[in-house]
Formats: sequence, C-alpha cells, structure tokens
Amino acid sequence: MNLLFVANKPIFRSSNSYMNVMKRKYNTKKIGFSGTLDPFATGCLIVATGQYTKLFQFLDKTPKTYSATIWLGVKSTSLDIERVENIRDTEPLELEKIKNAITSLKGEVSYYPPQFCAKKVEGIASYKNARNGIKTDLKKIISSVYDIEMLSYNHPFISFKATVSEGSYIRSLGEIICKKLEIEGTLSSLKRINEGNFKFENEKPLNPLDFISLERNEYLKDIMDIELGKKLSLDDFKIKNSGVYLVVTNNFFSIIEIKDDNVAYKINRMPLFEG
Repeated sequence: MNLLFVANKPIFRSSNSYMNVMKRKYNTKKIGFSGTLDPFATGCLIVATGQYTKLFQFLDKTPKTYSATIWLGVKSTSLDIERVENIRDTEPLELEKIKNAITSLKGEVSYYPPQFCAKKVEGIASYKNARNGIKTDLKKIISSVYDIEMLSYNHPFISFKATVSEGSYIRSLGEIICKKLEIEGTLSSLKRINEGNFKFENEKPLNPLDFISLERNEYLKDIMDIELGKKLSLDDFKIKNSGVYLVVTNNFFSIIEIKDDNVAYKINRMPLFEG
C-alpha cells in the first residue's frame, strides 16, 4: 500500500510513537513521517506508507504555519508545559505592547534553539543532555518569520499565529516575545496548521505529484526504458541542463538528476497515485 496523507498528531504523544498507531490502523510495517512535532504539540504531520516513504525530501513542505499560546508567569526549562518549574501571578499587560512585541518578530530572527530540541552535538541530541541537566553548546540559527499576528489575549494567556521557514522553533519565538514583554512565560499549547499545502483533511489520500515542486522533464525515446530502469543518456531528454527533474510515464514516475552531462536515477518506478 502506497499512501501519502496528513495525520493530526494528538497531544503528549511523540511523533515516533504515534507511527505505531498509524501502522496498526493501515496494517503496514513500512511507514514514516516528515517534520517531527514535540510531544506536547499537535496538528499536521505528513505521513507516508510503502514506497511513498522515499519521497519526503522532494515534497514541498514550506512555509509552515503554527498557532500557539503563551502562559504568562510560568517558568519552564523546556519552554513548554512538560517541565514547568514555577507558576506565579502576573499583572495584566497593555494590549498594544503585546501586539508590538509579537509583530516585531516579522522578518529574519536570530536565536539559539531550545535546549530541549533534537539538534545533535558530537552525536548526542541536545534534549538527551537537557534531561540530565547538561547544557549543550548550540549555535544560533536564523528563521524567516513570513507573517505573525496576535490572535487573542485573555490574561494570563496570549495566543498568536506564525508562518515560518523550515527548522523554526516556535517555543523559542514564544521565549523572545516574553523577553520583549519583560515577563516570564512558556508555551501552553502549540498546533501546526499546515506545512506548505499540506493540511489535515481526515487523512485523505494525496497525490504526490501535487506536492513535488520539481520541474518536469520529457524522455524523447521509448518511455519503457525508464519503466524498466535502463541506463539513460543526456541526449534522450528534452531538458539537458543540470538539475533534479520529475519524469512521469504511463504507470510510474521517476526522479532523475542531470549532473556533469550524466543522468542518474534518484528514485525510479514510483507507482502513480490511484485515487
């Protein structure tokens, strides 16, 4: 079974463990996902089964949109409600000050990833060190915040929505907003609304060709050469420039790479969607 769909990951479940639910549901052992969500986060999780698990690197998954809520007065080492250390009452804030703090993040933002993240240093994931009280020397990253807005403010909760680039940490953006407001706070909820055009639609099967943003190339000889996985020649393609291309045949689609006047398969004989 070859499927591509969007699942709605529930709260307090790791993305990896949620795949066990999907395996049983779809009666398959070959399953994978793209874009890990933190255990406390919910929402859009791109899932593939069978041969479609090879396609993740070629899918157009940006930008990503999230909705999040900041709980003011809460201190947490994980920047979310999983490791809350202290909760204190705080005075209400001016609405305009909150809006300005949030919208000021629009553009490029440089910051350190949260210690509780999957980034590895010397082969060890930062979150594993953080669980043992060890700080990992993480390098600053730059995120593009394409759009960000306040959704609501019901003290002590501030909700906002952000559309960001790949690899952004919404927990860190929440921390930056709190620093601008000169108050402690942590995320109490986080939901991924979409990844590019991927959004949750009750696990509706999707056609991968609608989400692969590669330019299509045309094979000028017998298309069965590609279906049979035969060696390919540059002269047999309409587009001869270096690059990665999508080639669709009668029964399959393939992804090829043209480099140094050579043609190589990156993926071959991928079954077409039968929706």
